[in-house]
Amino acid sequence: MSRAAILFLIAPLAWAQPPIARRIQAVGNASITIQPDQARISVGVTTTAATAQEAASQNATQLDAVIKAVTALIGSKGSIKTTNYTLGPIYRTVGGQSQLAGFSATNTIQVTLNDLTIIGQVIDTAVQAGATNIGSPQFTLQNPDPVRQQALAAAAKQARSDADAIASGLGGRVGQVISAQEGANYTPVANPNLTAGAAPTTPIQPGALEISATVTITAELQ
Repeated sequence: MSRAAILFLIAPLAWAQPPIARRIQAVGNASITIQPDQARISVGVTTTAATAQEAASQNATQLDAVIKAVTALIGSKGSIKTTNYTLGPIYRTVGGQSQLAGFSATNTIQVTLNDLTIIGQVIDTAVQAGATNIGSPQFTLQNPDPVRQQALAAAAKQARSDADAIASGLGGRVGQVISAQEGANYTPVANPNLTAGAAPTTPIQPGALEISATVTITAELQ
């Protein structure tokens, strides 16, 4: 077979290769601001004593009083769970030497409230019952999924709109969307102005939550 014949047989195979699809990528961002409907408060009791057993015993008695008082207040409007417990020695330095000075016990609970109007009362009640540590309230949503999905939908529309603009600028149009990747998040808001034990009730002002979403699409450029 001649060289010309071989080239004739190979050429159609090369011509049959599909063209490489042109693609464009666009990123859409969206955010939604919403008022929280849930709060989480960290409440703890720290006790110190000469022995570990005494520190732990005092802590248990004191925290039990806190839990009973808070439970009676919140009723069905919230829940309580333990988040941290530590028991360990306390050392002090005397003359350059480390000496055992006693033991410290800390037990921390998280109070979750679905009624934001009683946050201040919960804080005051816990302090009056013996709480020694109060963390800044974290404001969240009981069910963030609907708002998250709303933010994603808005971000997807923005991504598609940007893709259309890019394609138009290149003298083409958007074809089939090949892939889409999403990302959404929101951060609980902490109240920075907490003054536990203030009279008549500790003032708490929930901040707004911002749920943000990002959608990245890849589409054919026609």
